Amino acid sequence: MAARVIYIGAPEADALSFAARARSDFPGMELYATDDRDSAAEHLMGAEAIIAHHFQFDDALVRRARRLRWIQSLTSGTDAIVRLPSLAPEVVITSTRGIHGPQMSELVFLQMLALARDFRRTLDNQRERRWQRWPQPLLCGKTIVIVGIGAVAEALALRCQAFGMTALGVSGSDRRPPGFDRIFNRSDLPQAAALADFLVLTVPLTAETENLVDGRILSGMRPSAFLINVARGGVLDERALLGCLRAGRIAGAALDVFRQMPLPAGDPLWAEERLIVTPVLGGMSDVYLEQAYPLVKENIQCFLAGRLDLMVNVVQRPGPWNRARVPNDV
Repeated sequence: MAARVIYIGAPEADALSFAARARSDFPGMELYATDDRDSAAEHLMGAEAIIAHHFQFDDALVRRARRLRWIQSLTSGTDAIVRLPSLAPEVVITSTRGIHGPQMSELVFLQMLALARDFRRTLDNQRERRWQRWPQPLLCGKTIVIVGIGAVAEALALRCQAFGMTALGVSGSDRRPPGFDRIFNRSDLPQAAALADFLVLTVPLTAETENLVDGRILSGMRPSAFLINVARGGVLDERALLGCLRAGRIAGAALDVFRQMPLPAGDPLWAEERLIVTPVLGGMSDVYLEQAYPLVKENIQCFLAGRLDLMVNVVQRPGPWNRARVPNDV
């Protein structure tokens, strides 16, 4: 019997495009592709593989797929998937780690420029038809400290060098990728943060990185510095950040991720003038399927050939030991 694969994409156009490509490349595969999670759930009973964004998964979805052998996340983050109680140990989980460098970097640049140049003030002036000018700070000559050295950080560091910035990294591993002027050990985060004009978080959320950037780190930053989080909400103490912003201990911040998402309408972060809030835009692009499909195609080939051991971006391998997983990059 042909392997049954469920694809849950977004938007509908991507689901249709994926279906056309996959059916052409794998004519023997039984594929159901949709952008409607509820519709997908009706076809899960015999599904052996699910390809979807991490936010499409919950325990009820996984529990219904009783023949499930493989999950392909369409995002690099899989921490919510691997914690699902009904996830069987024999299920392989793969991610799309490594494709998000361009869009994540561009969002960080948008945030750095908007913060440094106080672009909210420019928009307010346009709305009020007020002609007002002030010196425009440059990124050239500034120092960015990137906490978490993965694929996104590497792409960002190289782009920062092109802007004439000094790129420093903070890492929990021994990797020393190109593009960085210096890399600090994670234990030296306070010293690194004190050097930052922009402290940018791209680190995975693990037990070791929960609240990694807390009030102590924030208070040690320069009053002229900015914080940007495009990693996971849990790596930052949001209440400590709010206190520092209100006290003027740092100049501003931009958050694309939060501990609770969507961010509740009553959360005080919405109203903080020194803060830019974006709704998890970092990983998105208008060519996402084109970026992800080559990697997904390679893993489909391995899956259909029964070579799960050759899959790329494996986060969880089959076996009772798989709670020790490969950390995923943002």
